[in-house]
Formats: sequence, C-alpha cells, structure tokens
Amino acid sequence: MTKDYRETVFLPDTAFPMKAGLPAKEPEILARWQKNDLYRQLRQDSKGREKFVLHDGPPYANGNLHIGHALNKILKDVINRSRQMMGFDANYVPGWDCHGLPIEWKIEEKYRAAGKNKDDVPIDEFRKECRDFAEHWIAVQSKEFQRFGVIGDWKDPYTTMSFAAEAQIVREIQKFVMNGGLFKGSKPVLWSIVERTALAEAEVEYQEHTSHTIFAKFPVVQASNPALQGTSIVIWTTTPWTMPGNRAVALSHDAEYVRLRVDAVAEKSLAKPGDDVVVAKDLAEAVAKACAIESYTLLATLKGAELLGSVCAHPLRGQGYDFDVPVLAGDFVTLDAGTGFVHIAPGHGADDYNLGIANGIEVPHTVDEDGSYFPHVPLFAGKRVLDDAGKEGEANRAVIEAITAAGGLLGRGRLRHQYPHSWRSKAPLIFRNTPQWFISMATNDLRKKALAAIDATAFYPPQGRNRLYAMIEQRPDWVISRQRAWGVPITVFENKLTGEILRDAAVNERIVQACLKGGADAWFTAKPEDFLGNGYNATEWKMVTDILDVWFDSGSTHSFVLEQRPDLQWPASLYLEGSDQHRGWFHSSLLESCGTRGRAPYDAVLTHGFTLDEKGRKMSKSLGNTVEPQKVIDLFGADILRLWVVSSDYSEDLSVGDNIIKAQADAYRRLRNTLRYLLGNLAGFQEAERLPVAEMPELERWVLHRLAELGRVVRESCEVYDFHRMYVALYTFCAVDLSSFYFDIRKDALYCDAPGTIRRRAARTVLDELFKCLTIWLAPFICYTAEEAWLTRYPSEDGSVHRQVFPALPEAWLDPALGAKWERVRRVRRVVTGALEIERAAKRIGSSLQASPQVFVAPEDVEALQGIDFAEICITSSVKVEVGEGPADAFRLEDVKGVAALPRQASGIKCERCWQVLDEVGHVQGHDDLCKRCAEAVAA
Repeated sequence: MTKDYRETVFLPDTAFPMKAGLPAKEPEILARWQKNDLYRQLRQDSKGREKFVLHDGPPYANGNLHIGHALNKILKDVINRSRQMMGFDANYVPGWDCHGLPIEWKIEEKYRAAGKNKDDVPIDEFRKECRDFAEHWIAVQSKEFQRFGVIGDWKDPYTTMSFAAEAQIVREIQKFVMNGGLFKGSKPVLWSIVERTALAEAEVEYQEHTSHTIFAKFPVVQASNPALQGTSIVIWTTTPWTMPGNRAVALSHDAEYVRLRVDAVAEKSLAKPGDDVVVAKDLAEAVAKACAIESYTLLATLKGAELLGSVCAHPLRGQGYDFDVPVLAGDFVTLDAGTGFVHIAPGHGADDYNLGIANGIEVPHTVDEDGSYFPHVPLFAGKRVLDDAGKEGEANRAVIEAITAAGGLLGRGRLRHQYPHSWRSKAPLIFRNTPQWFISMATNDLRKKALAAIDATAFYPPQGRNRLYAMIEQRPDWVISRQRAWGVPITVFENKLTGEILRDAAVNERIVQACLKGGADAWFTAKPEDFLGNGYNATEWKMVTDILDVWFDSGSTHSFVLEQRPDLQWPASLYLEGSDQHRGWFHSSLLESCGTRGRAPYDAVLTHGFTLDEKGRKMSKSLGNTVEPQKVIDLFGADILRLWVVSSDYSEDLSVGDNIIKAQADAYRRLRNTLRYLLGNLAGFQEAERLPVAEMPELERWVLHRLAELGRVVRESCEVYDFHRMYVALYTFCAVDLSSFYFDIRKDALYCDAPGTIRRRAARTVLDELFKCLTIWLAPFICYTAEEAWLTRYPSEDGSVHRQVFPALPEAWLDPALGAKWERVRRVRRVVTGALEIERAAKRIGSSLQASPQVFVAPEDVEALQGIDFAEICITSSVKVEVGEGPADAFRLEDVKGVAALPRQASGIKCERCWQVLDEVGHVQGHDDLCKRCAEAVAA
C-alpha cells in the first residue's frame, strides 16, 4: 500500500482567507482605525518629520457622493498615505464648501413648494436653514468619505461656514479694500435670470441652444468715404434682444468690404430689390444666400480702414433710438460668419464693453435683473428676454417685428450653437450691464504676480501650467459680488453721496470680531453704527448687502486652514483637483493669495480627468450610465474602487462601469492571492531561519534584485504622483515574476525540503522580505486588504501597516548582470513551458513533473544556464540541454530565436511525496517510494 506522506509536507497555513469578503471585512477594519484613532497615532509617529501638506479642495456639501468624488478623494488618500510611508508627516485636513447658490436654491425650492417667498423670511432665519442643510450633508459625506478608506482629521475638519472661517474670509476681502484692489464698477456680466445673480466663468457651462438670428441695416448718415453715401451697413447677430442696447458698429480694419445693390430676391425674402448694403467681401455670397437674395450688383470695394469715421443711424431711429452709431475697428471681428460687421451693445458683452469704453461710448442699462427691459427703454419696456424658468420671453420677437416694420431687416433665421448656461439651474444666461464689485487684475500688479507664481509652481501633468497661465493672462477683472443671501457678505461701507469705500482698520476689526462671535450673520443683523462707532455719521454710509463669490470663499481656505493650524504649513505642498479647477479653485486661490501675499498658496498643482462611462460618454442620470460608489462598495468593497483609481491614468479622463469594476476585482484577486501565498508559506518563520544573501541560490538573489529595482520604481512614482506606473509595476511583479515564475518554482522546495536546508531557508527569507515590501507598498492602494494581511502576520491591539515606512532596501541587492542573466534563463524557459503546454493539452502528460524535455539553445544561452538546476526552473523531473538548432519537429516560439524544445517523458518512478519522476526512486534504503531528498526530509 502507498504510504500517506501528507503530514510530512509543509503545506501553507494561514488564517488569511482566499475569499476576501470586503463589504463585510472593511467596516471592521475601519472601526479598528477609528477605535485606535489611527490618524492621531500617525501624527504622534510623525513628530519632527518634514511636513507634506495636501490642502483639500473643499467639496460642496449638498448631496451624496458621486464617482467623481471617489476618484478625487481616493487619489488624495493614496498620495497622503504614500507620502506618510515615505517618511513625511502627511497631515490631511478635509474640508467643505458650504456657502452659495446650490444650497440656497434648495431652501428656496422648499419655500416655493410651501407657497412661501424667500424674501418674506427674515434673512437670519433663512441663513440658518441653509447652515442646517449644509451641516446635514457634511455629516453624510464625512461618513461616505471615510468608508472609501480616506484617512484624515475627520473629527476636526474645516468648513467655510464656521464662524472662524467666515471671520477670516472677511479679513481677506478687507485686505483688498485696504490695498485698493476692490472697486465697484458697472460692467456686462453673465447674469442668471432664473437665479437672479451674476455668475463667474467657473459657474458657466456651454450647451446646445437655438437662437434667433437677424441681418439688420444701419443706414449711413455720415460717410467717411463718398462710396458710402446712401448705403446701409449690415450687421448679423444671434441676440436680437440686445439691439435696444446698440451704440456702435465694429468692423475689421484690414478686411475688404463691398457695396452691393440687390437686384432680385426670392419669394418671402425680407430683402427688396434696390436695397443698397455693405458687407464683407468674403461673406457676400453667404449673406445673399441667407437673405434669399438671388442676384446683386457690385458697386464698390473698400478697405475696412476706409469706413472708419462713418456714422450710422440705428434701425429704429425716429422711435426713441435717435443717437448716432459710430463705425469703429474691433480686433475681435472675424470673417468666420455673419457680415463682417458686429453690432456693439456695450452693456451686453465683454468685447462690446471694452470697445465702447475705449471710444468714450456710454454703457446703457437696458435689462433689469428679472430679464425685462427697464421702463425707460423705448418700444420694449417691460418685455422679457427670458422668463423665471429660463424660457424665451417676448423680447426677441418684439425687437425683430419692430425692426421689420421699420424696414430695417434684410434677413432672419435660426441658429443651433453652443450657448452659455448656468451649471446649476441649466438655464440660458445673458450678458447684462449691472453694478458689481470687482478685484482689479491691474492694481498692485495682481496679474503680473499671478503669472510669476504660476512659473514658480510645479504642475502634474505639465500642460496644466499652460492652461492656467493662458487664463490668467487674458482674464478680465474678477467679479466677486453675488446678489444672493447665503454666504459671506462683502463687508464694505459705501458713501451714499460719493460711492467712496470706507477704508478704516478699526471699523474692519469691529466687523471681524462680530463675525468671530456670531458668524457672517452679524453683518445682516447689525446696524451701521454698531461697526462705524463714533467716528462716522451712520446716515451717510450704506452697508453693501451683496455676498462674496463662493470662489473667493474657497480661494481663501489657505488663510484659515494652512496658516492657522499649527500642524500644517503655508504654502501647501500640493493642491489636487479635477482639470476644471484651472478656472475654479486653483485659479481663485492663486488670485486671492497673490493679491494678499504676493505668491501662490501652493508649491505644486496636480489635476485629474473626469469620469466617463465604458463607452467614453459623460455620465448623466438621463442616460442611466452613472456609477454610484456606494453600490460598488456594497458589492465589491472600497479596495476595488481604489484599485480602479490607481490602475487608471488619472491625467486623462477615466472610464468606469460594471465590466471595468469586475476586471479590477479580478486583478485584486491576483494581488490578494500573492499575499495569501506569502502568509501561508511564512507560517512559523523565525529569525533564526534567516539566511544571509551571500549564501542564497541565484534564484533568490535574482528576486531580491527585482525587489530592489521595484523599490526604485515605487519611490520614483510616488515622487511625481505616477501611481499608474507604480501599480502596473507592482501588479506585473506579483503576476509574472512571482506567481507565474518564482512561486511556481519554489513551491516544491517550500513544501518538500527539510526545514534546515539552504534552499528552503533562502526561499523563506526572501518571502519574508517580499511580504513586508509588498504589503507596505500596496497599503496606499488597497488600504483595507494590506491592513488585514499585516495584522494576520503581526497581530496586535494598536499596530497597523499604515504606521510603517517604505523599506530602505540595500543597494547591494541590485545586480544588473544577474538580472540580465535571468532574463535569458526565463527566455529559454518560456520555450520549454510552451512545449509542455501542448503535451498537457493533448493529455500525453498530466503534470510537468512527468516530463524530461530536451532543450536546444544557442551558445550564448549556455553560459546563462551554467550552475542552474534548469529542471527545477522548468518544474520538470529532469532536463537535457544541448547546443544546436534541434530537429525540425521541435517546439519553437517566434519571438525567442535560437531556442527549441522536444518534450520527452521522464524515465523512472514517481516519488510519492514530491511527485518527481526519478531513476533513484526505489533505490533509497528504507524508503522504496521516495527520492533521496524526500527520504532525508522525512527522516529529519
């Protein structure tokens, strides 16, 4: 009878299960971290270390977290954990943005549903509801962020609505008051009729929109060139409602223009035979087609410069629009579309405003905050551009009909194009001239300082620098006022008669102290004399009631987080957000800090892409392609979500969906099985077993060489936040170098060698090094699983893998010559294993141990195989290596030149313990069924 040798084999032994069960296991580990206060343990461990501070760009406190939040916060956590394990004090203070329109909008919706008007509610009561709403979502999001595995100061986060934060934001705006950077101006700004406020560029998105288009005639009443007498200049616009605000016409200085006489028109054309008009030469055919003009005669050709100095009449002259309309040169006029002339309404566009101001033209106020024309606007008073829901009002049609009736329309149409919308209400916006508060880009050289600060900042990826630089280089003055209620007010006193801003340090300090005690609400509930004191007549001053742009709030966070927390530092080591924040948080933080401190509040900026579905489409609820991170965690666990983040190239947009998540779960199993193999085969490992590197077989020294190479990749990747490279290197090492090669080879020695043999001791020593390195290196990625593996091997009440630092691996482990040699060995081995796979598939062999292949190699491969038990490396019972090409029927791989293999059956008897087929089996005294190695192991 065959004897059972299972009890003599050193099989793996570990409590680390193959099945992860992450949805149940992770909350247990999270509870342990919270009980032990891992965050405080790390702060204690880090005392005296160099600081690394990733300043948290505050998410908005108004709903459950989405997959974009998961990407952002997990990436931040990976950076913080890796920097902590690189030996820094990586303290992370999470924060929230709490003010602004989205929260205010939610409270207003509640009022509307109850039939109430927000304006009828006392402002302090309304603001308290907004505050309570934000507090609720902060608590919800905090719990969700922590479930992602994000470690930070969750017990004491920062919020922009804390009294101390609001007081500091007030201090920051006061700095611009005192240095002259803040001013009040009347400029056209993007205005939301639905939300009744100005919007910043960062709050605007562009969507498809259908606009009315008109070709309107401006009769020339004063010609700069005789060729213009008696003609009309034709403009084209997609915003007919802005025509009451027209005050000039712009052309291209260097373009050629033509005077045309209309000869024939199609049926229903608004043009009439005999119409005499001027348009750009290159656009004449397109204008004729658009206006259904069938033929025309060319009367004159002129350069744009020859038209300058001419004066036109408004198409509605005689009906309240009797001012002159000068012809001006505008460098923004192009010949891409239209007529080559642009109608200038200084109150309804940035280019229009700038050109008007430069030429001394008035900036009229034509449209009120509700989108209706002011009462003083002739013909159209009270008519609305858009209604309260953002739908088109009667203004466009009324203007078109009036100009048509006056004989001023050459043509009309509709155009589908990209148009600015509010990213919150999704309603179209208008440019509207309105008094607003601005921070000047010129005063105190703010633009110059900001551009210099960009040049002094490191960007990841590098192209982020160019994007931000271009924005700052071209941006207009910063509109910081909003006509809303929930936020930090612009705490400024304005003289009722002169409009002068009060600049008084004592008054400013009284305002700050009131905000420290009662928050920004103090500004709305106090009287002017409470702040002005005895030095001023309160009846002469009015308190500004506008609130600050929330981007100013978040742009000021560096001042009340980095500067005021002793465990942090200013400037931050890193700011990290999505690439849209070049126009958002990166931008506002840069301007705020440069305007008050002369430099950026960060040393480096990192941007990540957006999340897309598996087809590369933007996620939206209407498409049904959103991925909820909470559901992923409930099904697979947070570590799978974290693997998705690090396995993706975050510098580009990232796709995610069911198939991608399942692929990450498969990849995770490979990593988990690697850790399980290590744990199982390290059972009972003692320091006495450890073998010096010099005494190890080449195979083990090669593994240590690869480990040292990997250590360099890990540190290099972490230095530049290239976690994709690090993940690929770690995963490939586990899957290819270890699982498919080293583990496969050494399983025999680990299971069957006697405990004291060199080979087994060397393997266990290397496994020990592998476990420590891999578990620590993987900890920033799969934080829960790394902790589980670490505690399986090193159980303790308060220990954690996250309290470790990346191992400092000996330089002596690096052996490039050995690495090159083993690349050759593995190259030859690939041919052998390929030949054996064919034999196994054909069922001529079962295990590779039943084979004794004959291998044919080139002379240069022989040297690499010298001193190596190649049968052990191929996991065969024996092998024969010869120099030569081998017979024609030998197995070859196309990409491995000079190597061939003939699979042969091994001769001899199978050892009942290790299953090798050897001639010596049956000839070992006292152990007829064992090989010599197994007989010695059993006897020991």
